[in-house]
Amino acid sequence: MNWDWNAVRDFMPLFREGLLVTLQALVLGSLISFTLGLVWALLMRTPTRWVQWPVGIATEFVRDTPLLVQLFFLFYVLPEWGLTLSAMATGVVAIGLHYSTYTMQVYRAGIEAVPAGQWEAATALNLPRIRTWRAVILPQAVRRVVPALGNYVISMLKDTPMLMAITVLEMLGRARLFSQEHFQFTEPLTVIGVAFIVISYLASLLLRTLERRLVR
Repeated sequence: MNWDWNAVRDFMPLFREGLLVTLQALVLGSLISFTLGLVWALLMRTPTRWVQWPVGIATEFVRDTPLLVQLFFLFYVLPEWGLTLSAMATGVVAIGLHYSTYTMQVYRAGIEAVPAGQWEAATALNLPRIRTWRAVILPQAVRRVVPALGNYVISMLKDTPMLMAITVLEMLGRARLFSQEHFQFTEPLTVIGVAFIVISYLASLLLRTLERRLVR
């Protein structure tokens, strides 16, 4: 097997475009999943069963359905109901919604790990419920769940190639396009593989640094 550096050079413009799309999908999808996951976790702690049951059923359904099926549903079915999103927006929403059902469980575990004495102290100080959550419970819970949330960021990164199924050309999509046009597969796919490893490693380092600072 001969390595063709010219193919790597020719592929780099497409790679940079795909890398930007991948990072955009990852960042926006992560923000959605972290925000919605916290919302689901808080709703599941409400004493009203009429809130808990619908949220529990909906999140269980999303968690047990393949991400690819959800991508196709949002991209092809929603327009028939009058709701049309761009391919990129559809991909971001699908990734964020799908992983929010996992981050919900992470938040729930973090909240339940907060010592009961913290709740009792907030009650003794007569703190309003919103302030108790904002100033006492959530800061402690979030510190505990940063490593687990970081694992899902890496999982989301590895799932971004699925966006190719709805015409979003992220890194792998650009590599496939280049390979089909030039009949060269080794170089672009190797570049993509290395890129995923590097991004995952950098994300892990960032999360470790964040975890150490939160523990202080």
